[in-house]
Formats: sequence, structure tokens, C-alpha cells
Amino acid sequence: MSRFWSSLTHDLKPYVPGEQPRMVSLVKLNTNENPLGPSPRVLEAIRSEATDTLRLYPDPEAAALRTALATYHHVRPEQVFVGNGSDEVLAHAFTALLKHDAPLLFPDITYSFYPVYCRLFGIAYETVPLDQAMQIRVADYRRPAGAIIIPNPNAPTGVALSRTEIATLLEDHPDAPVVIDEAYVDFGAETAIPLVASHPNLLVVQTMSKSRALAGLRVGYAIGDADLIEALTRVKDSFNSYPLGRPAQAGAIASLEDEVYFQRSRARVIEGRERLNRGLVRLGFDVLPSCANFVFARHPAHEGAALATELRQRAVIVRHFPAPRISGYLRITVGTNAQIDQLLSVLSDILGSEPSEG
Repeated sequence: MSRFWSSLTHDLKPYVPGEQPRMVSLVKLNTNENPLGPSPRVLEAIRSEATDTLRLYPDPEAAALRTALATYHHVRPEQVFVGNGSDEVLAHAFTALLKHDAPLLFPDITYSFYPVYCRLFGIAYETVPLDQAMQIRVADYRRPAGAIIIPNPNAPTGVALSRTEIATLLEDHPDAPVVIDEAYVDFGAETAIPLVASHPNLLVVQTMSKSRALAGLRVGYAIGDADLIEALTRVKDSFNSYPLGRPAQAGAIASLEDEVYFQRSRARVIEGRERLNRGLVRLGFDVLPSCANFVFARHPAHEGAALATELRQRAVIVRHFPAPRISGYLRITVGTNAQIDQLLSVLSDILGSEPSEG
């Protein structure tokens, strides 16, 4: 049916999400999902919405959720925007804020949805290479830019910038919108949200998919100056005026209200990451310093693609990116302790090493 496609559709190269296989007894460490599950209060709130009221449209402005997010992050409700996962929020930001005469800048190794959005929305862009340590250097962004987007921590590397470095980036580009994509920030990085008060060009995007274990609910949000939020809202209302359903809004609010569960869950994932790091290092891997719920690692004696294939044959799924500079790496999600131990045991067998202790 391709003869009915538009010229734009013919030219698109869509983003490829992580595989969702249906293998039995699978150790699934490829999509950065939280291994611990959401707060019980979230599940209760979602169940309470499964009533006759589902026949009614949800609040198009998600006022209660935006107020809850504003309270949690110490901003005003008019500084908060919500959408179906951070990917939708980012798509609106690309449309509303990131298309200018000068190019959009982002790292050469980063979230691969960014160039997809640029092609979809006709945005000129330039990539800025990471340094030899696979880190973003803010000084390298001191060049003409219509806008900038950076994940912090970066993906798939997991390496983070400090809030001070983000502030420097903002001060270097006071007249350009700067989007900081904080999908993984809760696992060890510093959020840039406190900089919003003094930098009207800053938009911070977060998600409830990772640290709050709500990937299946699809809740993302942005925080920034009210003028930036209005731009996102104009795009949203031209595309989908009812972005979040009733269960999603209720579940997200419940998650914000259970801070004890959130902090405990976050700490357990961080502990798991350090456990995974130690095991990989003992097996001879080079592991980048991650502030995310995954690690980016390579073995000097083994190709990344070959390792990923051998792991899959043993029912362990990790993510491999066949791209320049990173084809030797595997991105490995932090799973449960049992999943981490199984991964390390299988890797030990593949590498011909002694099993690692957890």
C-alpha cells in the first residue's frame, strides 16, 4: 500500500524500541523497566478509577496532577505540562520550542529518538561528539545553536552532568531554548529543576516510567517557565486535547503521595546497579560510570553483538546498538538481584571465567 503514503512517510526511519519478547523464563534486561513494580497505593488508585466514570472524558488540563507535581517540585501549576510518557512531551517540545533557523544541537551518542523527531518535524540539527570518556563536554556546545537538547543522565551511556555544568550551558545560550531530558535522573543525578526559576529558556522533562515503575501507565511531564509551558499546551491542544486518561492521572498522583515507597525503591535499584557494576568489572568489563538504572559496558576481548547473541541464546536479553563508537558496548538494565546473578553467571560461562559473587 506504499503508493498511498506521503513523501514524508516514505523518507521516515522510525525509532526502534527495545524488544518485548514472549520467551519463557526470560531474564529481560533490555528496556530499562523498573524491576520492583509501582507503589501499592498506585494500584489502589487505578482500581478506584475502574468505574462507570470511564465513560466520561478525563480532565483535559490534568489540573489535579499538575498541582501535585507543582507541589512536589516546588513550582507553580502553570509551570507544569503533562503528556503520554516523556516521548510525547518531547515530541511537543520539538514542535513548539526546538525548530529554529540555527541548528538544534544534541550529542552524537544519545537517545536515538532525537534524530527521528528532527526528520519528522523538519528540524535542522548538528550532533556534538562525546569526548573519549563518552562524556558530554559543555564547552563543546559553545557554537551557534537554535536550541539544545541533552539527556541527563545521557542515554545509552548513563553518564551524568552536574547541575553546575547545566547552569553553565544555560548561561552560554541565554537566547536559545534548552531542554534537559531527565528520564533517569532519580537514579543518581542532579535535577535541573531548581534552575528553572532563574533561567526562562530551560525546560526539564521527566517521566514516571522508570523510577516510579509506571512504564505501562504512560505519564511524562515537563517543568519550565510558564511561557514555555504555554507553547507546549498550544501544540498539545492542536493534536490531542485529552492526553492522560483518568487511571493515569489518579495513579500518577498516588505515586507522588507515596514518597517512602519511591525512595526505598529508588535506593534498591541503585544498590542493584552497584552490584551489577562490581560483577561486570570482575569479569573484565569496562563499565562507564552510570547514574541511571542501567549500565553501559564492553569487554575488550569480545564483540558486543556476539555477546548479545550468546546471551540471548541463554534466555538473557540486553540491548546492543550497532552504531559507530558504541558497537562494542551492551546496555544492561538493572534487574532484581536474582536476575543480576543469573546474567553474571551466564556471562561467566560465555567468557570462560569463574562465576562472580553478587
